[in-house]
Amino acid sequence: MDLQNQARIKELAEELGGENIVVLLGAAEPDTASLAAETVTLGDPTFAGPLAGVSLGLKVYHILEPEIRAEIDPAVYEEQAAMMEMVLDVDALAAEVSKMREEGSKY
Repeated sequence: MDLQNQARIKELAEELGGENIVVLLGAAEPDTASLAAETVTLGDPTFAGPLAGVSLGLKVYHILEPEIRAEIDPAVYEEQAAMMEMVLDVDALAAEVSKMREEGSKY
């Protein structure tokens, strides 16, 4: 997750309260998704960005997780995300993000 996104997420969490924010990821690789999920829950593990040492504990999901798919208009999901289900390892992505959500979410 780039430094600008980290800063924006931190600002929003401070402004709106972490209980009012859900972070949706679209990373294609499980390792990348895990790193981003860790960043918004436990803090930036690389200690390079605004979330270094900052545990926001935000809820985080991958866009392809069933819980999120169920919340999106089926036509929009089909147009915007369904193709990715065919080429990505959805189970691995969901497992990585879910693991970080269970470990670090406060909300």
